[in-house]
Amino acid sequence: MKAAVNTRYGPPDVVQIAEVAQPAIGDTDVLVRVHVATVNRTDCGFRSAKPFIVRAFSGLIRPKVTVLGTEFAGVVAAVGPGVVSFTVGDRVFGYNEDRWGAHAQYLTIPQDGPIASIPATVSFDQAAASTEASHYALASIRKTKVREGQDVLVNGATGAIGSAAVQLLKVVGATVTAVCDTPHVQLVHDLGADRVIDRSTQDFTKDEQTYDVVFDAVGKSSFGRCRPLLKPRGIYASTDLGPWAQNPILTLATAPFGGRKAMLPISPRYDQELVEYFRGLIESGQFRPVIDRRYGLDEIVDAYRYVETGQKIGNVLITVEPT
Repeated sequence: MKAAVNTRYGPPDVVQIAEVAQPAIGDTDVLVRVHVATVNRTDCGFRSAKPFIVRAFSGLIRPKVTVLGTEFAGVVAAVGPGVVSFTVGDRVFGYNEDRWGAHAQYLTIPQDGPIASIPATVSFDQAAASTEASHYALASIRKTKVREGQDVLVNGATGAIGSAAVQLLKVVGATVTAVCDTPHVQLVHDLGADRVIDRSTQDFTKDEQTYDVVFDAVGKSSFGRCRPLLKPRGIYASTDLGPWAQNPILTLATAPFGGRKAMLPISPRYDQELVEYFRGLIESGQFRPVIDRRYGLDEIVDAYRYVETGQKIGNVLITVEPT
């Protein structure tokens, strides 16, 4: 089968399209013919081994996994003899970070893993982009215990994580202020934001309103800069280690006290229940992944380059099997 392969760490050019063996199917595995995948921050980090701590999971000298890709949508091509949940021909989607492999024509995933059927009204594109960034956003919302009626500010509301966060926060009933650039103000309003700060004309850290949670979905601010925005028991949550990797330290340092806190919601849980949760949201229309660009599998190096510009709006798709 055709796959995007990287056998060493480095820039996007280390990824090459090659013929590799189709993955073997275990007794309770589902073999998926991938139609659509994504390139995201997780893929970029494991491809480049940046930050360096990534090597603790991906391999110290060279990558343990040579075919990346976590998100996928496709069709069940075969099932193991013990599979009862899926049948050949089912349209499915999911999140395969334990095994990776979505940047290829086929991947395997356990039937009780993070996989679910695609609703009839949902496209492969929408399904493929609905799990990676959104599960990071949801982890932050749940970790900070956002409740109905609370005030939340989302910095970086047009990225994959930020655009998901705006929508998921509205699902729990929060009042959302979103930060973005001028060209995307209407997009963020359409996602459900109650108020939008145009960072091209206003420094959001000087906002006079205070918040229960400030969610830095792009990791480009800091607890120090955002602290004045927090209510007396407010929380600053980030998806990134922060300047000089300060966020893990600040998380520990501020945890014992009752005032304003920093939080780094690492290691979010992902399982079949989580994918089913997102399935329900996209089927009901409460969550709509934002899609920026589409590339073919043969163009995946260009996709990596674009994602690493930091300018993408929502998600970048890889068409593996044209529909």
